[in-house]
Amino acid sequence: MKILFTICGRAGSKGIKNKNICNFVGKPLPYYSLSALDLYLKKHKVESDIVVNTDSQELINLMKHNGLRPVDIINRDVSLAGDIIGKIEVIKNCFIIMSERRQTRYDIVVDLDITSPLRTVSDIDTLIKVHAEKKPDVTTSVTTARRNPYFNQVMKTDHGFQPVIKTDFTSRQQAPAVYDMNASLYAYNPDFLKTNKGIFDGYCEVIEMMDTAILDLDHPHDLEMMEVIATYLFNNNQDYRNIYTNI
Repeated sequence: MKILFTICGRAGSKGIKNKNICNFVGKPLPYYSLSALDLYLKKHKVESDIVVNTDSQELINLMKHNGLRPVDIINRDVSLAGDIIGKIEVIKNCFIIMSERRQTRYDIVVDLDITSPLRTVSDIDTLIKVHAEKKPDVTTSVTTARRNPYFNQVMKTDHGFQPVIKTDFTSRQQAPAVYDMNASLYAYNPDFLKTNKGIFDGYCEVIEMMDTAILDLDHPHDLEMMEVIATYLFNNNQDYRNIYTNI
């Protein structure tokens, strides 16, 4: 089995300035993804390549001198740098370029999101195992949802607010289990990547990660709050501390 690991990040950010190259608990944010990969690859001797796709020279400089793992660099084409470009298009671009560059065939393409530093080696391990065993088009990471549209979520209508899904449930335990996509990990079947379909247009599996209250990093306060959570985990959970101390 040969795996292509992708790490993708655009230059700049509207919410948090230079989000993809900022420091997180004193260390560069993108190094957390590389650290998790480094520890995974030390544990599993699998054939792999790591590629960084970006239009940020600062991120390129960080990744070239990371001290953890050698990485390939793809200078992102301007056509893939806009706000409305889906990430799956960038991952597909990584796959196409690296397949040609290395003259090889990848069995799985695994993406690690730069802005989700709170993952463990076990999370990557589980993702790849599930993807290899069940052979879906896409496997992604989720956490148990804190709210449930069948029970305690509402939406605005022309006549005030109403439940998102109207039911007769009187307790959350009666409602179907739902999950939040935490955008941390994705594994793709390379043939599916070529189809230009969305992740739910095919057969999708999930792995459940620990709910670390991962926030969308859209505002400086989000980063501050995530650092508080991360500091607690680094001090009290060996699996998360391993990622931090390995950098």
